[in-house]
Amino acid sequence: MDVNIEAGRLLCPKCRQPIEGDEQYVCCAAATLQWRCDDCGKVSEGFAFPYGMCPLCSGKLAMLKRAEIDDEAALDAIRMAFEIELGGRAFYNRAAHQTTDPDLRDLFGKFAAMEGEHIYTLARRYHADVPEPSAEFQVERAAIYAGLENRPDDPANLIRIAISFEQRAVQFFSERGEGAAEGSAERQLYKELAAEEREHVALLTTELERFQAGKPGLL
Repeated sequence: MDVNIEAGRLLCPKCRQPIEGDEQYVCCAAATLQWRCDDCGKVSEGFAFPYGMCPLCSGKLAMLKRAEIDDEAALDAIRMAFEIELGGRAFYNRAAHQTTDPDLRDLFGKFAAMEGEHIYTLARRYHADVPEPSAEFQVERAAIYAGLENRPDDPANLIRIAISFEQRAVQFFSERGEGAAEGSAERQLYKELAAEEREHVALLTTELERFQAGKPGLL
């Protein structure tokens, strides 16, 4: 590996940190790996995790070796994942503006940011360009999709709508995955996507319980 010299010191060309001695070295700066949990299927990104365990279910992580995504079914799975994430972010943004409860406004703002980060992760992971969501999104549309009544007089109902919204996504991805061929890229993707939505359900459920108990949210 080529090195740079600055002020009489050898510097790593990647991270610009001093190299001690003349020994061979490996630079891991900015190294990000993808891992899939053998138990729940969630994909996590990072150089390393405590004890090699999944941050969602504590299952064993294995380095992800993703199959080439070039068939129409797998691409359709990714497209539907983006549709759901974009819908979730639009719902949280609108709910944050619609609610009069300051705690919920802050909570939904954080959920919207969380969905935005997840969309960015998906876009980077699957190399897709995603358009910005429309500002005309209506909460009533999400309520219909979630199968619940929109009750503006009940602030906590917005969280229930969000939970139902995410639960439907878990069911959808799980059923699609079970119907895909064993070992296919499509089946692998649906399992990953279901795990992501399952994590959202758990987080939202905890936030609802804390909101109803008058406690601050974990976010």
